[in-house]
Amino acid sequence: MSTRIQAASAANAADANALDLAFEVDSRLLLSATPAGISYEIIPVQPYLKTYPADGERIPAEYLNSAESAAFLAYADGCPAGMILLSTGWNGLAVIDDIAISSAWRRRGIGAALVAQAKEWARQQGLPGIMLETQDNNVAACRLYERCGFALKGFDRGLYAAQDGVSAETALFWYYLES
Repeated sequence: MSTRIQAASAANAADANALDLAFEVDSRLLLSATPAGISYEIIPVQPYLKTYPADGERIPAEYLNSAESAAFLAYADGCPAGMILLSTGWNGLAVIDDIAISSAWRRRGIGAALVAQAKEWARQQGLPGIMLETQDNNVAACRLYERCGFALKGFDRGLYAAQDGVSAETALFWYYLES
């Protein structure tokens, strides 16, 4: 498999709309907060399919040709396989606003390649690290972030409380800081 990461532009941004972002949830993280930090165990749940509705362009125009944000697309064997949206956060860190790998291309290193691209973008911007938010039911993503050197530093059980269909999800905040 050949993988290529490319900056998104007006010419290729629509390729992100071809990504199939659904995934099966069969486990979640059970969190514990201690004075030493946050730990978790992975517990099984009744399997279900999580989907993301396509509500407009997956790569908004403000991520194209901007000094404070960026978008990258991953291609595998010439096919759109993933995307990442990055911005500069209020706290001086890069923020992964969205990262998505198409279901057909998961577990093939594309997520890690996109995270590596995010680290490079943060370095080029002079930012000391990266933060992102995901959910406790996206266990595969959490494992990826941990493998890529991120640490779980916070969670919010109320962030999705008013959102239909996801109100029971817990938001997880992961951080990567250059040493």
